[in-house]
Amino acid sequence: MKKIVVAITGASGSVYSKILLDKLTQIKGQWDELSVVMTDNAKQVWATELGDTRYDGYPARFYGIKDFEAPFASGSGQYNIMIMVPCSMGTLGRIASGISNDLITRAADVVLKERRKLICVVRDTPYNLIHIRNMETITLAGGIICPASPSFYSKPQTIEEAAATVVDRILDLCGFDIKTFRWSN
Repeated sequence: MKKIVVAITGASGSVYSKILLDKLTQIKGQWDELSVVMTDNAKQVWATELGDTRYDGYPARFYGIKDFEAPFASGSGQYNIMIMVPCSMGTLGRIASGISNDLITRAADVVLKERRKLICVVRDTPYNLIHIRNMETITLAGGIICPASPSFYSKPQTIEEAAATVVDRILDLCGFDIKTFRWSN
C-alpha cells in the first residue's frame, strides 16, 4: 500500500490540488496514509481561486510548514510518494539546490534520498533557463516533472474536467488503478 504526502505550494493552480484530494478520497482503499502540508501562500491562493477554505476537510493528516516532527520528514516514516501540486518554481529551486528550510523541501529531500517517488506538478509558464536547469536537476535525482498541461483529446467541457486530465496522469504515475480516458487506436 501507499503512504502519500501532498504538498501544496503558493503557485496558481489550486484546482489541481483540490481535484487530486477529491480523487484520492474516492480511491481511499488504495492507500494507507495521506498527509497534506500547505504553505500560507497556498491557503491564500486556494481561497482566491476556489472561493473557499475547505482544504482541511479531507481524510488526511494536515501538518504545518515548520512541523519537522511530521513522519515524512524522515526516511524512517516510509512515505513512498510525494506529490507537489502545484509546485512553485521557488520551491522547485530550493529542492534542486538541496535547501531543506521547511517541511515541504525537507520531505522532498527525504523522498529523493530514499529513492522514492517525487512528482513535481509545475504550473508556471513560460520557463526560464533557471527553471529548466532546476527541473533537470530534480529529474537526474530521480524526481518526475509533470507539468500541469491538460490534454484535450477527451474533450473536456469545464475547467475542472481539463484539470482532471492532469490529475489522472498524476494518479497513473503513482500506480493507482483509476478509470480515466485512455487513448486508443
